[in-house]
This record gives sequence, C-alpha cells and structure tokens, in this order.
Amino acid sequence: MPDASTAKIAALNDRARQRLDHCRWILTQGVLSCDPLTVAELLIAVEDFDNFTADNDPYAEHDFGVITLEGTTFFWKFDYYDLDLQMHSPDPTDTNVTTRVLTVMLADEY
Repeated sequence: MPDASTAKIAALNDRARQRLDHCRWILTQGVLSCDPLTVAELLIAVEDFDNFTADNDPYAEHDFGVITLEGTTFFWKFDYYDLDLQMHSPDPTDTNVTTRVLTVMLADEY
C-alpha cells in the first residue's frame, strides 16, 4: 500500500496529466512527426490513461504509461524539476517547489 507521500504524488500526477493543474508537456520529434490526428488521439489517450497495475506502476506514483495506437507504441513519463528547471525537485509532493514535466514519446525514443 502506498504511503501518504506516494499517494500525493500519484494524485498530483493524475491532475497534471489530465490538464487540471499546470504541467509542462513535451512531445518528442518522433511524436511530432506522426499524423496530426494520431497526435490528437494520443494526447487524449494520455489524459484518459488509468490502467495502472503493480506491473506497470511498481511505485504507485502514476508517473509512466504505455499506449498503443494503430500498431505504434508510445510512452509517457513524468519528471520533477525545481521551479527554474535546473535541477530535480527537492520535494515532488510540494507544488510550490516543483515543476512537473510530462514527456510523450515513441517507445523507441526512450
């Protein structure tokens, strides 16, 4: 069972991924080279993702996901930085010191 800190990180990640809280999104060159309709479907799939299991989310932070669209596999993942995006966040549970960055990429770009 996740502790309070892990549960808070998961909740913050879910809100950020669903675009309810501020988060920087990065789409890699591979994603940007896809058909615009595929990119739109991918972003919706990332927002709607809720298939977290012990196998794909071992730390229960909801910080990584895999999506397959029309035979192409994509990954998304969170990183936590300080407010200046210079170093890792000192505390990913504290939105006053953390900038969440969500990167969406082709699986082979990982």
